[in-house]
Amino acid sequence: MFNKLYKKCLELAAHKSSKLYLAAVSFIESSFFPIPPDVMIIPMVISKKNDFIKIFFITTVFSVLGGMLGYFIGAFFFDFGSQIMSFYGYENKLSNIKNNLISSDGFYAWLSILFLAGFTPLPYKVFTIASGLIGFNFFIFIFISLISRGLRFFIVAYFSYKFGDIFTKFMHEHGTRWFTVVGILIVIIAVVIYLIFKFYV
Repeated sequence: MFNKLYKKCLELAAHKSSKLYLAAVSFIESSFFPIPPDVMIIPMVISKKNDFIKIFFITTVFSVLGGMLGYFIGAFFFDFGSQIMSFYGYENKLSNIKNNLISSDGFYAWLSILFLAGFTPLPYKVFTIASGLIGFNFFIFIFISLISRGLRFFIVAYFSYKFGDIFTKFMHEHGTRWFTVVGILIVIIAVVIYLIFKFYV
């Protein structure tokens, strides 16, 4: 099933209405669809290099809007949200998330997790739904989603624009590992800055 969806997304990237399909895939991927929009971004930017900013912008905006849908699914449609969580193997971890979020450290830990979910190959949709389920601050959720999703899609669009097929090959071979490492480094830097301000400023 995943291979068929992957190939279909590649076909949509070559369609004359590819930007419309990109918006749709970006939107639904943030709440339940399993294929990330990166699959469409890379070939679209390579074939339409002058549009790479527009492609990045469409993907980011509709991904965050889809994340908001995921949040509302978690907040108001508990059973449906729980089914999606269960499908990705995260349902049993929800109670731990709720308990940890009570403390201030838990709040900042969830900020880090949410950023990593938006930036790395972690299933972002799971954490949009979980944010609604646990009642995480909605405006902070949008802010972190904009930063993480925007940064990720800008990197994908820009490097596709700059390096073309070389970047495509790199993403196929090392993309998951590379985004994970960079995402963790960003979180570590943010934590260090937070601790410096907390204890020394």
